[in-house]
Amino acid sequence: MDKLPKVGLPIIIILIITIVVLAKSAVTIDAGHAGVLYETLSNGVDPEKEPLGPGFHLIAPWNRVIDYETRQQQLFEEMRVLSSNGLEIQIDATAWYKPVTADIGKLHNQKGKDYLERIIQPAIRSAARSVVGRYTPEQLYSSKRDAIQEEIFQETQKIVEDQYIQLNNILIRDVTLPPTIKQAIERKLKQEQESLEYEFRLVTAQKEADKARIDAQGKADANKILSASLTDKILQEKGIEATLKLAESPNSKVIVVGSGDSGLPLILGNN
Repeated sequence: MDKLPKVGLPIIIILIITIVVLAKSAVTIDAGHAGVLYETLSNGVDPEKEPLGPGFHLIAPWNRVIDYETRQQQLFEEMRVLSSNGLEIQIDATAWYKPVTADIGKLHNQKGKDYLERIIQPAIRSAARSVVGRYTPEQLYSSKRDAIQEEIFQETQKIVEDQYIQLNNILIRDVTLPPTIKQAIERKLKQEQESLEYEFRLVTAQKEADKARIDAQGKADANKILSASLTDKILQEKGIEATLKLAESPNSKVIVVGSGDSGLPLILGNN
């Protein structure tokens, strides 16, 4: 009985050490993340090794795992840049990015976990200054906004594509101009809209005038043709037909007294 505590104590110590070692060795990586293995007794991170994927892993207790999120992430950026004529413009942008999973070891060795501040933010700001500097405030405010957004994305992508970072898109949320410039642009756009509307009315009126003139010319031509085809004999026949129809009317009394200059009967009395 006296020997049991002496035997049990080493067992307890071994169990405690085993639990501590297992706790230090067990690593769980969440979905959408990857782990870079840092080998303390070696050369740190081996960039050629595949990163640890999501799930449970056992590592040597003297090593550690550095966690990286591999899902798409977003960055909200507010930048003050100069337009082509030197006016300060505020650009509010959103960038969607993620690290290249297979190259996380290289990214960690060369850039570190703060690659967002070291690479992505400076790249976006540099591209925005370069692109916006080629346009006027009016172009930024209206017609060229989509083109500017695409150019900023393309230039930023060129900077980060060799940095083990995948840039998915950059969206321009808002462009803020100085109030006086914004008001001047809005007045100009309104005047241009009114001018286009006035031109449209002029074109419409001109088309209506042309249509009326064509219709009138057509009627005039038709009357000329009709006049040329009507002889005295035809007119006399038409007059006789009309006289007969009038005489047949029950509400009329017809008295024929000789004939007129045209040879048609004269009609008197119509009740």
